[in-house]
Amino acid sequence: MSEIRNNWTLAEVDALFALPFNDLLFKAQAIHRQYFEPNKVQVSTLLSIKTGACPEDCSYCSQSARNDTGLERERLLALEEVVNAAQEAREAGATRFCMGAAWRNPTDKSLDHVVEMVKAVKDLGLETCVTLGMLTAEQTRRLRDAGLDYYNHNLDTSPEFYGEVITTRSYQDRLDTLSYVREAGINVCSGGILGLGESATDRARLLQELANLPKHPESVPINELVRIPGTPLAENEKLDSFDFIRCIAVARILMPTSYVRLSAGRTEMSDETQALCFFAGANSIFAGDRLLTTDNPAVDADQQLFSTLGLEREEPCVSV
Repeated sequence: MSEIRNNWTLAEVDALFALPFNDLLFKAQAIHRQYFEPNKVQVSTLLSIKTGACPEDCSYCSQSARNDTGLERERLLALEEVVNAAQEAREAGATRFCMGAAWRNPTDKSLDHVVEMVKAVKDLGLETCVTLGMLTAEQTRRLRDAGLDYYNHNLDTSPEFYGEVITTRSYQDRLDTLSYVREAGINVCSGGILGLGESATDRARLLQELANLPKHPESVPINELVRIPGTPLAENEKLDSFDFIRCIAVARILMPTSYVRLSAGRTEMSDETQALCFFAGANSIFAGDRLLTTDNPAVDADQQLFSTLGLEREEPCVSV
């Protein structure tokens, strides 16, 4: 079995990126097969439970109050609405239901409502995941006691490039929240966004940071920037598909036991690009027509792609 490491050097990560494309994908696929069934894909669904008016200044985000994207502020969804959406996701084949709220950090009163949502979705037999911004240690424990399976909090990019994208919270703030989540015994979901204008070194540093956490995230979402009109990054050039695939492969090699998820940006990826991502070690996707506020491939399109590639949805296993 491939060694599980948390002490990767930047030179080692750079060397992986420098491998010939075929050699890199072969290495990633070989490691993937040591820990996962090669033709199984975990499917999640993501629902925005509170949309818009976020005080953060994330340059890529349609939900930032500082970005003029025309997005209307919406209230926190009612429990019944969330349960109905979770039931639909389960019927469509999702095994994990993720709930996202556009907050810098939740108030304790807001968290009361989220706790009830977590319990209700868990009762449906789905794995639960939430992304709510920064948390305190006590809030994290409350989510654990409600039965939360995963908490998502992305690092987004490298520590060195981070300040070019976000200024309203620090990289250390993100690391602190991940530490609280890990200490509470909740599974960690943390990845990043590619195509922000970062350098190849920044992409290597992001993956190095994730791989050198005290324990690898159980889920590593790799997003491609969705260039949303009204955001500062709307005119960024599209990331080269081969650069994206290389990142998937390197993530698989660095974090052999993690689920590597194709997340935002799949609507602009060809079937061939997605197929190579699966070969490179991606084994999780978000399904459903929307990812928070952006488009996602239709469920029937994913089913067709799975059929073409001989992929199957992974069965649920609800545990922490």
